[in-house]
Amino acid sequence: MLNKHIANINRLLKDIKSDVMADFIQVNQRDLVITTNKVVAIIDLNTIESYIKNVDIVNSKRVISPRLPQSKLYLKILDISYFIKDTNLSIISETIKKILQTTYIFNDIILASCPSKSDIVVI
Repeated sequence: MLNKHIANINRLLKDIKSDVMADFIQVNQRDLVITTNKVVAIIDLNTIESYIKNVDIVNSKRVISPRLPQSKLYLKILDISYFIKDTNLSIISETIKKILQTTYIFNDIILASCPSKSDIVVI
């Protein structure tokens, strides 16, 4: 049943030319959590809210405005080789950013510490 709602939300997001897609919906007694492939913009939130309010089994008066999570997450990666395998080229911060940004969950990543002359990098 939730797959139908994911498909409907994705269709609506596509209609507004958004590149955001819903991946997963989790429902409990108080909350509805929709996981997307990217951080959503206000127009995406409004589109999703409008859809949720129009679902027959949802009391639209009880729907609170959607919001993004309020926490910040940090990822610390240790033990990245300082040299690119089979070369004498050292890994620089731009190399790490480009590799991480190929996966959508790392969009808008900020390096906490740039590579130094050590054998590890902290990201």
